[in-house]
Amino acid sequence: MDVVIYARVSTGKQVEKDLSIPDQLRQLREWCKAQGHRLVSEYVEAGATATDDRRPVFQQMIADASLSPPPFEVIVVHSLSRFFRDALEFGLYERKLKRCGVKVISITQQTGDDPSGEMARKLFSLFDEYQSKENAKHTLRAMKENARQGYWNGSRAPLGYHVIDVDVTGARGRNKRRLEVNPVEAETVRRIYDLYLHGLNGRSMGMKNIASHLNDLGVTMRDQPWRMQKINQVLSNSVYSGEFYFNRTEYRTSKRKLPSEWIKVDAPPIIDKAVFDRVAARRHARQPVKVPGQQLSTSALLVGLIKCGHCGAGMTQATGKSGRYRYYKCTTRMNKGVSRCTGRNLSRESTEQVVLTALADKVFTPTRVNIMLEEMRKRQAAACTTEDARYQQLLKELKEIDAGIARLYEAVEKGLLPLDSTLQERSQKLQARRQDVLVASAALRDKWNIPATKLTPKHIEKFTQALRERLLDTGSGFGKAYVNLLLDEIRLDGNVLRIKGSYSALARAVTLSRQGKLEQVPSFVPEWRPQGDANLFRS
Repeated sequence: MDVVIYARVSTGKQVEKDLSIPDQLRQLREWCKAQGHRLVSEYVEAGATATDDRRPVFQQMIADASLSPPPFEVIVVHSLSRFFRDALEFGLYERKLKRCGVKVISITQQTGDDPSGEMARKLFSLFDEYQSKENAKHTLRAMKENARQGYWNGSRAPLGYHVIDVDVTGARGRNKRRLEVNPVEAETVRRIYDLYLHGLNGRSMGMKNIASHLNDLGVTMRDQPWRMQKINQVLSNSVYSGEFYFNRTEYRTSKRKLPSEWIKVDAPPIIDKAVFDRVAARRHARQPVKVPGQQLSTSALLVGLIKCGHCGAGMTQATGKSGRYRYYKCTTRMNKGVSRCTGRNLSRESTEQVVLTALADKVFTPTRVNIMLEEMRKRQAAACTTEDARYQQLLKELKEIDAGIARLYEAVEKGLLPLDSTLQERSQKLQARRQDVLVASAALRDKWNIPATKLTPKHIEKFTQALRERLLDTGSGFGKAYVNLLLDEIRLDGNVLRIKGSYSALARAVTLSRQGKLEQVPSFVPEWRPQGDANLFRS
């Protein structure tokens, strides 16, 4: 009889130490020889779990068995768990192979082809699945406890770190491990954060630009070229600020778990927490749902801000005469024709010049900035009573939630309540609501922290003078950055220019100048640009 053998181990550690596979192959070959079977081929799967079918070698074996006629009659495994550890999937694949005329035989769990043999195989498969789930449960429990003690569970450290053994013995006699900063890689991480926040030579840089810049310099990510996704991983990983969270996602499905299930592990920081938070805010504000990608990537100053003066639709950049002429053109007119919008095209260069000059000469002057900040102070005072009541209500709710959580824990400690799934679900709901309350109260505090009352005429004078230079310097990239920071909408209809912006963004921009940070490319922070603050003028 023509047969093939299938050998498998689950973990990479078993592969590295050459465990199990050689022993499986030896026993399988000897069994085939003793039974007088002709061994056609060997399929060896190293480091693959049998709880699912995402195994390349396994899938190749099934594909070969499905050929007509099949090149072999039997698949021989050491135990049925080597083939599958999921009872349902085992049955489905066994049935599929049976239709092709191929059987699965275990040399250690031999069964017949009669009903009792079929039942025995199902029982073996059920026990294998149960054992797999029990092993996973106990492994996760041990890893969670390891994380609570501050040790590293992963195999490969994130960029910027390497793993070191500590003088503490863990499971199976192996030393436990911690993260330690890799000085060379850490410099690359710091450079990525600096480029994302401050740009290069006065020009803002996105993730794609940073990846290209590093590749051009020959800076690799562990001998691999940088891609935008890798830059995003570096910028979003909280481990660089000294906080790593274990047990955030389901291992199989990658589904995000509730924050109450996360385990915080301290790590040596590479980036200051304040810098990491600024980057997080900038990434959040630059999401495609908040800011069109073209607004960030294009060199056109007003894309994403300028609206058609006729129909109100957004305007985008268009070219004519093989790119010699550049325009801002209404998207309604481009997509639906002249009959839907008769608004005219606007020369990009002249329109940008008009807008920047108007901003410098008529909007961001000491007098008008003072007027706008005074208006913001009045609005803050008017809203203070209502927002203070809301803030006090949130604080009260937070105390009630904390008290409820404490009562649950106390009841469990005293044995009054069992620690079952119902209690865990209730605790998770309380923790989730607590997080919502903290976010809402922080948002209110942030609104109160707008430093309008701390700005003096001297600060405002310095700010307007510096901002004028930035706006009119079209080569530095600062003009585009500050236009996007301070403005929400621009409309140019004939000789009438209407601009809508944010008072709170203006107040924070003035603060940047007071802190000596006006030379930096400003960050796009969401709360800086609340909609609804109007600033209309004519030019």
